[in-house]
Amino acid sequence: AVVWALGQLGKPYLWGGSGPDSFDCSGLVMRAWQAAGVQLPRTAAQQYGASPLIPLASLKAGDLLYYATNIADPSTIYHVSMFLGGTKVVSAPQTGEVVRVQNFASPDLVPMGTRP
Repeated sequence: AVVWALGQLGKPYLWGGSGPDSFDCSGLVMRAWQAAGVQLPRTAAQQYGASPLIPLASLKAGDLLYYATNIADPSTIYHVSMFLGGTKVVSAPQTGEVVRVQNFASPDLVPMGTRP
């Protein structure tokens, strides 16, 4: 999943995009895991509920990180990215940007990730 996601670097963000030429955040991780034989739901909030929860300190490459307007309320999740290691994720951030590697630190970071 990680290798596939990194192969999409530089492709433009498109809300609702699930490839092959453009992606939004959940479309990127859905397709990456699909390439690895794992089916995930389409939206970030649905993806959060579809896999086992993992404490941030136990993340492995390929795990998913989530961002929410209220980190205590999973129904407010608005973004997902894929953990690479250290402080790095691969992400389709927002309109006007491209799929890229970036740091994941954010006050909106949900305290649990998932492992598809």
